[in-house]
Amino acid sequence: MANTLTDLIPELYSSLDIVSRELTGFIPAVTLDAVTARAALNQTVRSFVAPAAAAGNITPAATVPDDGDQTIGNVSLSITKQRRVPIRWNGDEEISVIGGNANAVRANQIQQAIRTLANEMESDLAALYNVCSRAAGTTGTVPFATANNYLAASGARKILVDNGAPQSDLQLVIDTTSGSNLRGLQSAVDSAGTSSILRQGVLLDISGMMVRESAQITEPAVGTAASSTVNNAGYAVGATVLTLTAVGTGTIVAGDVLTFAGDTNQYVVVSGDTDVSNGGTITLAAPGLLVAMSTATKAITVVASSPRNMAFHRGAIVLAQRLAPLPSGGDIAVDRTTIVDPRSGLAFEVAMYPQYRQMQYEISCAWGVAMIKPEHACNLLG
Repeated sequence: MANTLTDLIPELYSSLDIVSRELTGFIPAVTLDAVTARAALNQTVRSFVAPAAAAGNITPAATVPDDGDQTIGNVSLSITKQRRVPIRWNGDEEISVIGGNANAVRANQIQQAIRTLANEMESDLAALYNVCSRAAGTTGTVPFATANNYLAASGARKILVDNGAPQSDLQLVIDTTSGSNLRGLQSAVDSAGTSSILRQGVLLDISGMMVRESAQITEPAVGTAASSTVNNAGYAVGATVLTLTAVGTGTIVAGDVLTFAGDTNQYVVVSGDTDVSNGGTITLAAPGLLVAMSTATKAITVVASSPRNMAFHRGAIVLAQRLAPLPSGGDIAVDRTTIVDPRSGLAFEVAMYPQYRQMQYEISCAWGVAMIKPEHACNLLG
């Protein structure tokens, strides 16, 4: 096969409007970390996190107060995936294509490969719902279901700003059902302030957040805990690790949204308990409890399963994405090129590997995702 990737590039871009593509709202909404992307597969890279500061009284003295030490925390991020999609053609297959359109067919195959890899990255980002700080919205109620009502977005924004997230570059990624409500019920010019939703279906900056849609929003199964309670030790505002009493049945799993008696906040669980009757512990996402628990047991309610739309500051989530590395001497590929997907903005490598009377095309990239600031992210239930 004499074709080179240079011959394929025009066909690749002309096929973009033909191949089906799902919505990838998370990828353009998060931080793309090019420095972290230089790390090797499974190498841990740490991003430093400064702790909350404590204030003290000013007391005149002969010497400067002996304080100010802090313990600097960190979160870890790794390139965890190096993925490829292979496509193979032999000579008989190439000449059998009617009209000599083998290049056009290959171009569509490569676009399908890019679609597969982009969807997997998008799915990995959507899966970070289980390390968000808290949840807004009501399970079973699709956001934006009432005309001229943006409470879903403003409730999510309230969590972010209450947690100290910067008010610029806030993002809201919703599923297509919520997006349908937004387009159908919130598109009047007098309420939206512009005709872009009505005329073009372009989602807006709503409640100070850029709204995007994703086809990968997940609706996870939830824990089965019933009649479970937090023990009577008493817990202060900010507590994240809670001990359960040895009562009740079922499980609490990571990603569950919980409420506690006397507290209407919806908390996200980052570490659960496989048998609540044993009196184990659960861990809530930072910043932990907003309402102190008195020295009395508190009943736990597991919020029912629902789509986990997500609101966050761009800097809360990192996507480290790069091309798969090559050895210094290269490999046996006869040609390779980099293609930037205009839908997602990501770079993918396309390489040609010769075999006996056939050619294999490989589309590949490497990536890792991390929630580096859970306080600056929340779920929006649907």
